[in-house]
Amino acid sequence: YVAYKDYNWMMDFTEKMLEKICLDVNGTTEVKVGDNVISFKAPFKRVTMIDSIKEFTGIDITGMNEEQLRQVCAQLDIEVDPSMGKGKLIDEIFGEKCEGRYIQPTFIIDYPIEMSPLTKRHRNNPELTERFELMVNGKELANAYSELNDPIDQYERFVEQMKLSEKGDDEAMIIDKDFIRALEYGMPPTSGMGIGMDRLVMLMTGQTTIQEVLFFPQMRPEKTARRDTPAQFAAAGVAEEWVPALHKLGVLTLQQLAATASAGKLQQDLCGLNKKFKLGLTNPSADDVKLWIATAASASTEE
Repeated sequence: YVAYKDYNWMMDFTEKMLEKICLDVNGTTEVKVGDNVISFKAPFKRVTMIDSIKEFTGIDITGMNEEQLRQVCAQLDIEVDPSMGKGKLIDEIFGEKCEGRYIQPTFIIDYPIEMSPLTKRHRNNPELTERFELMVNGKELANAYSELNDPIDQYERFVEQMKLSEKGDDEAMIIDKDFIRALEYGMPPTSGMGIGMDRLVMLMTGQTTIQEVLFFPQMRPEKTARRDTPAQFAAAGVAEEWVPALHKLGVLTLQQLAATASAGKLQQDLCGLNKKFKLGLTNPSADDVKLWIATAASASTEE
């Protein structure tokens, strides 16, 4: 995090940093990735989220309410569900119709406020936020924003997130009272950025798959870990379709399920996998996961 700076400064910093990295690694600001030649020569193009959607769909979503956005998704043949609020609907439209179009480094800026509950309102338009994502080769490389440091505004954003949670949005945030209290004491103007280092190495070395830049042989366990079968997990009430997801999260046995410290985190991780890999499963509720853990613990005790 960089104190006393905002997302504009962070964009300037990011493009200069990536230009130098590419030059140092390759001796040029261009790199070939698959069939694409990508130029990291600064400055990078900057496009607002709303303008991006308008460019690739022909639809201006400015000022649209949730129902209107649902109609747009239906018009564009984008699958949505009732739990999605305005933020997720806009995110789905951008992800399906726009994100993959950006091959050259492009900052997507000024996200609608519903998409960014921790981000400061835009200084020129209170309906937007000071946030950007850097798109390269059709994928997100970095996400950054001016940190929201107004405790009143932050509390109101958390309240809106809770409303989404009540609608069934498993990724909605809860009200973090400790964070609100910390903001009441004060936080300076700050911007933060997260950058995918593995994806950055892929780009700078011209690789098209992440396996080429990870040390998989060194990460493999020497012995195959024991895994309980779907039938064994069923004893704890876990549907067979969720067992591979639990295994992917490292929960290989009922004993490990019973030892899970946070049912809420496990439930969020499962919902995240469901969305990321488009598994099409019905997300378990937090109470469902708590029951799995409790039943697994009971079974382990009996053994």
